[in-house]
Amino acid sequence: MKYICLIFIFFQTELIAQISPGPRSLSMGSAGVALKEIWSLQHNSAGIAEIRRPIFAVGYERHFSDQDLSTQKAVFAIPYKQHVFGLSIHRYGINEYSDQTAGIAYSRNFSGALALSIMLNYHQLSIHKYGESSALSMNVGMQYRINDKFLIGTHISNPSNSKFQDLLGSTIPLSLSFGVAFEFSDKVLIISDIHKVLNATIDTKLGLEYRLIKWFALRGGMSANPFKQYAGFGLQYHRFALDVASSSHPNLGYSPNLAFSYEF
Repeated sequence: MKYICLIFIFFQTELIAQISPGPRSLSMGSAGVALKEIWSLQHNSAGIAEIRRPIFAVGYERHFSDQDLSTQKAVFAIPYKQHVFGLSIHRYGINEYSDQTAGIAYSRNFSGALALSIMLNYHQLSIHKYGESSALSMNVGMQYRINDKFLIGTHISNPSNSKFQDLLGSTIPLSLSFGVAFEFSDKVLIISDIHKVLNATIDTKLGLEYRLIKWFALRGGMSANPFKQYAGFGLQYHRFALDVASSSHPNLGYSPNLAFSYEF
């Protein structure tokens, strides 16, 4: 399986830096531009603007049930008055291919409805027998609460089109995302994203969260390009939270995702 995944990585038309969202977002079709949570640091940092206590989370994803191909990630956010600062770190790959990204984010909520963010990222890519390269990029994000039930968000990743200069064919994606979140009730949340990467087909994502009881939620979703199915659940006990998700790729199989968080 390791070598199948390696071939899959190397024979894409582009080598694109991978960002794995947190399991709450992943279990809902990998949508999350309009979500508000600590893992928003990895898909739209405007989502941390309403954090009121320092919070730390760590996560692990095994891609396609392969022992070697995985993502390790950690995020941390700390509020200060009307400002929230965040740190995001993730590593994706195997021994022959490794992509590491560290980002620092700043987010602020304006008048309770509008949240804006900016994030600076440092990327390091290593490919066996091809060498290593690093690059800097920037993300900007926005969320706007229209009313008590409806929220929209947008996110632009790498608008400056930064690239790895020393590894031809390896790129940092320039992408634009738009998302909506609809809180149907205290128990039901519906989210959807439209995601466009430059020179790639538009992807649409849809997810649902159903909170059975205060401390337990079930989630599910799907995405269109490629067609993938997702499922997961979340547990919360006081300031601890456990989130579990799994995605199903039509050709490569299942990818389990697990994360713990603690709010100080």
